[in-house]
Amino acid sequence: MIKKILGMTIALILLPAAFADEVSEDVRKTILDKLQETRSDLEYGAVEASPIDGLYRVRINGTQFFYANRTGDYIITGDMYQTRPGMFVPVKDLAAAKLRKEMLGTVATKDMIVFPAVDTRRYVLHVFTDVDCGYCRKLHVEAVPELNMAGVEVRYLAFPRAGLDSGSYRKVASAWCAKDKLAALTALKNREPIKENVCVDNPVASHYELGQKIGISGTPALILEDGALLPGYSPASELLTIMGLDDGSDG
Repeated sequence: MIKKILGMTIALILLPAAFADEVSEDVRKTILDKLQETRSDLEYGAVEASPIDGLYRVRINGTQFFYANRTGDYIITGDMYQTRPGMFVPVKDLAAAKLRKEMLGTVATKDMIVFPAVDTRRYVLHVFTDVDCGYCRKLHVEAVPELNMAGVEVRYLAFPRAGLDSGSYRKVASAWCAKDKLAALTALKNREPIKENVCVDNPVASHYELGQKIGISGTPALILEDGALLPGYSPASELLTIMGLDDGSDG
């Protein structure tokens, strides 16, 4: 199962966003007017051509999508896949990856907890993390040191799954507010207590809200340099293969 998932992910990273044809203003307006009339509570974004003639991809609530016909009278929810040799590639993720990359670009590196690459930096990996998550701990203890040694800089953003009114929030915020943020986060990952210190200007809430906007629902959530999302834990060896860093190349 892991091999199948990795195969799909690598294909997703390498495929270009091939379905960016222009949509006429008349079609765009017709679809959006109909959708607004039906569900005005949703936040509608771009209307884009899909690989299927007469079916359009409509962005809603940030990085979510559904498909509509040219009049907006019918919509289809769920994933559309492109058939490739030996695999199915989720079409929506090609566009969502670009949005994730753009959104992450708005976050200052100083507001992340960064575990730098050893020697030359060859890759930057963003990770949304929770300190009360078993697989987040496993990633930090087992994979991050190996990734750092291989030239991967790991940039953590906070995503307390229990919400902003929780013990998990206070723990992770205390790490972000600590004088030595790296040591504090590592201590929490090792289930060691740290002094509670929730400073008023900590960025945890903004990280959490950003994570929700880009479609994160669990941790760890890894964002590759092109914006592709890898949910859950993977060992360093598999991550390095996905990043193209397992052969001694410079990336």
